[in-house]
Formats: sequence, C-alpha cells, structure tokens
Amino acid sequence: MNPPSTYRGRFAPSPTGPLHFGSLLAAFGSWLMARHAGGEWWVRIEDIDPPREVAGAAASQLDTLAAFGLQSDAAIVRQSERSDLYQAALDRLLDSGQAFVCHCSRSDLADDGGVHRACVATQARPDPAIRLRVAPGTVVAFEDGLQGTVRQDVAAEVGDFVLRRADGFWAYQLAVVVDDHAQGISDVVRGADLLDSTPRQILLQRALGLPTPRYAHLPLVLDGDGRKLSKSEAAWPVDPAAPLPALRAAWAMLGQAPMFDDIASVPILLETARLTFDPSRIPRVPALPLAALHNTHVTNAD
Repeated sequence: MNPPSTYRGRFAPSPTGPLHFGSLLAAFGSWLMARHAGGEWWVRIEDIDPPREVAGAAASQLDTLAAFGLQSDAAIVRQSERSDLYQAALDRLLDSGQAFVCHCSRSDLADDGGVHRACVATQARPDPAIRLRVAPGTVVAFEDGLQGTVRQDVAAEVGDFVLRRADGFWAYQLAVVVDDHAQGISDVVRGADLLDSTPRQILLQRALGLPTPRYAHLPLVLDGDGRKLSKSEAAWPVDPAAPLPALRAAWAMLGQAPMFDDIASVPILLETARLTFDPSRIPRVPALPLAALHNTHVTNAD
C-alpha cells in the first residue's frame, strides 16, 4: 500500500453505457487533481451489477478514455474479479456482529420510507440480504475538499444499509470501500451524486478498521430540466473521434481559465491543463447546468 504522503486517485465507472459528458468531467477532474498533486491516477471498472450492465460498455469506456489521453497508471481492476476480497470483509463484519442477515422485503420497509431500523419480516426468505448495523443516533460528518462540511444522520436518513443484496450481488458501498483500501487510494475525487454515499462508506471504513481517504466531490452536470446527465436524453456519448471540444468544455465546467483554441492535439492540451490547473477555481456547488459553460460568473462560486 502506498505511503500516506503519496497521492493516488482513481476513476471508477460502471459499465452501464458509453461515457457521457458527466462521466468525462469526473474522469478529467480526478485526473487533473492527481496530476496537480504529482500523484497517480488509476482506473477501476465497477462491474458488480450484471442486471444493469451493457455488453461491451467497459471496453467502450476504456477506448474512449484512451482517445482522450486519460490512461490509467496501473493495470485496470475489475470488481467482478474481486469477490473473495468482499467476502472476507463481509465475514469480518458478520463475525463481529456489525453485520446481520436481513429477511425484510421492500414492502416490509415501506411504512418507514424504505429505511431499515429493525427487522420486521414476518417470515424467512430464501434469499436474505446482509446489512450493516447502524446504531440509533449515528451521525457522520466529514470535510469535503470542494463541498465543505458534510453531515448526515445515517441512522435516521439511511438506516441499516445493504452490504450484499438479496439477489446475491455485492452492494456498491462494501465493494468500493474494500477496493479503495486494497488499491491504496488516498484521494477520492468524483461527482457530487455520490456525496450522500460517503458517510456510509466512512462508517464501513470504521467498522473494518480502515483509514478514510480524502474526498472531493465535483459539481454534477445537469441537463436543462435539472436531471443528471446519465438519466437524461442529453447524455449522448462523448465522441472519441473528436476529443478536443469535449475536453475544452470539461475544462470550462471545472472553472478553469480559458484555454488557447489553437491547441490542436490531445497530448498538448493535457500537458497545458496539467501545468495551469488551479483546484481553487472549481465551483463549490453540488450541481451545475450545462448552460453554466457559458456563464463565466459561476466559475468561482462559493
């Protein structure tokens, strides 16, 4: 594992479709933060949800990243090949009593808005889930590098959350915590749509006795109707055959000073970006509409 003083970031897409502009912003932003710190940038494919995966999407995403000059500094890791690590962590939590088998169905939890506070199942299920036990009054607060102080009452807002799903697949929260530790990730830079997942991940890190990386959540890109791009008709894939316009647009969305239009190659653009990137210019807001690309007054918002 890397020493604490070493910066190691990552980009971890799920293979549910081609990379769109919001994904590119997260990839480029995390790459810039890593390069600015003189650190490494790794890519991990988070393919633990087969029902949502699209055939060929992982290869397409990696090809697109390569076309944009965003190459991983280490071999690509795929979560689908790491089940033994997740099982070992789950066994530790079960053995310590911090995790438990849960037979509740969604309908059982409907009266509490889907929040699990106590097992209310009336009969055992053949396919129970496994959850982390969250004690009443559990509040997690952390300092986000971009969004400031974040505080969540995990017990009230989330409850006992799933570590292994009833369908047998691993839950994102467990897999990401195990992998970030196993890969020595020091800094997690990602979209603000994952901001409310971070307290759960910190709780899991504490339960497993793992260190907590630094977090920074980039502005989420919204379409004109205020929807996240991955759920929007505006989420057309970025064009790997024409990377420069999308890279310039992502650069602008990250609040950076305008880049020279005469840059005609991806390597030159990335090197210019590496040398001139200023993290303090990234907008300190959870979300930005695509229209913000044309609104210079938002680039240094608090």
